[in-house]
Amino acid sequence: MNLRDLEYLVALDEERHFHRAAERCFVSQPTLSGQIKKLEEYLGVMLVERGRQVRMTEAGRLVAAQARRVLTEARGVKEIATTFRDPMAGRLQLGVIPTIAPYLLPLFVPRLHKRHPRLQLFLHEHQTAVLLDKLRNGDLDLLLLALPVETDEFEEIDLYREPFLLSVPAGHPDLAGVKTAGLDHLHGQEVLLLEEGHCLRGQALDVCLLGGASEYSGFRGTSLETVRQMVAEGIGITLMPQLAQGREKSIRYIPFADPVPTRRVGLLHRSGSYRTEAFAAVAQAVREAVTPVLGERWIVDQSQGSVRK
Repeated sequence: MNLRDLEYLVALDEERHFHRAAERCFVSQPTLSGQIKKLEEYLGVMLVERGRQVRMTEAGRLVAAQARRVLTEARGVKEIATTFRDPMAGRLQLGVIPTIAPYLLPLFVPRLHKRHPRLQLFLHEHQTAVLLDKLRNGDLDLLLLALPVETDEFEEIDLYREPFLLSVPAGHPDLAGVKTAGLDHLHGQEVLLLEEGHCLRGQALDVCLLGGASEYSGFRGTSLETVRQMVAEGIGITLMPQLAQGREKSIRYIPFADPVPTRRVGLLHRSGSYRTEAFAAVAQAVREAVTPVLGERWIVDQSQGSVRK
């Protein structure tokens, strides 16, 4: 039994098709099928039910799950060696939440790649709960998300505070002349929000409740872009993170007066990780990228851990 055999088994478990699994592993179908058979003979147990449809036996599912963990640890061994030779080289698995990824990644990833070309950044977009599980299981090295999270098992790196903008249809009858919003402008309004699972939903809802607004009934957006389109069509208003601000003429983005409602954005990693130098490089690239957009006021000072004044 070798690592390659485990890769074949994991691919078959996920694809449930010998031909697709073989293509994924860049081998012929007979090669993959033969190695799976040899693995079964070595272990003395049937892993796969072969028929019109590929089905994993209970033993096969359990062995495949263990194989994933073994492969993750094996990759970690290689990454440790690579990192000690060159801390800014090798793969870095970065998870990002959907309300940050489309707006922040284009700002800092090219900067990071230019500065550290040997650092291979692999990006994964999921909601917070999924990302935390993947970080816990070792599938991801680093998360970029809204803080705080409801766990103290990881270490945080604060990056910046992102102001919310009151986003309203152009010509909104109650807010047409408003240039700077206050919480009182939310009173009595129905606000379009994201569906459950997005941390931004809870953050925006807290602001709305403080201002006396309520959630728009019958709608929960799957993404910020869906919410944006609803605002553009004049259906309602919403709170939009500043980095997600668009240039469409059908929407007005109104800044809030102090105290400005914001969300904390930062990095999360496992305690004791050996990739701290790479994490620091990501943090620096993000801060530098967002400063021209948000302004220095909202960037967290690295040395003091506070927002710059």
